[in-house]
Amino acid sequence: MRLFPRLLINHLAVVAVMASVFLIAAEVAAHPFIAHHVDQMVGLIGPQGARLRPDLYLGMRGTLTWALLTALPLALLVAALTAWVAARRVTASVRSLQSGSRALARGEYDRRLPEAGLTEFAELAHSFNVMAGTLGRVEQTRVELIGNVAHELRTPVSAVRGYVEAAQDGILPAGQALSAVAREVAGMERLVNDLSLVSRVEAGRVELKMTDVSLSELLLQVQERFALAYEERGVILEVADPPSSQTARLDPERAHQILANLLRNALRHTPPGGRVQVTVRDGEELSLAVTDNGAGIAPEHLERVFERFFRADAARTRGEGSGVGLTIARGLARAMGGDLEVRSAPGRGSTFTWTLTIP
Repeated sequence: MRLFPRLLINHLAVVAVMASVFLIAAEVAAHPFIAHHVDQMVGLIGPQGARLRPDLYLGMRGTLTWALLTALPLALLVAALTAWVAARRVTASVRSLQSGSRALARGEYDRRLPEAGLTEFAELAHSFNVMAGTLGRVEQTRVELIGNVAHELRTPVSAVRGYVEAAQDGILPAGQALSAVAREVAGMERLVNDLSLVSRVEAGRVELKMTDVSLSELLLQVQERFALAYEERGVILEVADPPSSQTARLDPERAHQILANLLRNALRHTPPGGRVQVTVRDGEELSLAVTDNGAGIAPEHLERVFERFFRADAARTRGEGSGVGLTIARGLARAMGGDLEVRSAPGRGSTFTWTLTIP
């Protein structure tokens, strides 16, 4: 049996039970009430009233019974109509939710339910709409991710095919072709590793080995690692020398990854002759800031720079990094109890500030 007839039958059964209980209770409670009033009437009538007592009692009892039996059909009719309306409202809400859930199961994530009717069903419809919106965004992200990964891999795969064909045709020596293929494969391997790390960071499954790290040693190692790359690009790298006693609670390997991604990003966006500064800020909170004097970021792109594969300049050459470096950097910073924010203005450079956790 479907939901509507079941609800209606249940409501009518409740009405019938309540009507029966009401009649029985009225008949039971009527005896002392009627007897009391008959005694009052007999007292007013006088000695002759004693002979009229049975007739008065039966008359009043019969009048009450007939009044209840006369009113009962109308009450039952009103109750039945009320039960029918209530069952229809509940059934309509359930059918709406059922239809929406089936549409969601088919992948129609743009389906929304009207948030009206009974309060509980309106709240349930609101929760359904929020869930549908979330699933829609997840699906959109999945589609975009597949497209971005395919786009990122298309260039190195095409390059590998070109080098192999060149070697087969004798255009390139085999050794030179193999070196070029190895370079492209290394790039694809970096992309795969970065995507794997992004998925672990976003799922909260990244392993951290937290310890007290000297900021002086950390920045010195980072400076030594990037000095040659900056020199070849003609960009000045200035790294602060904080007090040797200044420490932060970090995972050393992940801290290097964050700074490496920030410095690579700054190098890509700073023209030759530009300057990149790494400074320590020790005020209300401890932080590391990477500042460049490059082209800067438009206000509408500030938060999006942390999205996977986002590029403010769509024409910028693919292959300049995996496209997920800043996503990884922010995810790791938050996993270690800090955060990563950006301030920028077009033509005035950018500053990425990494908030640290003090031991």
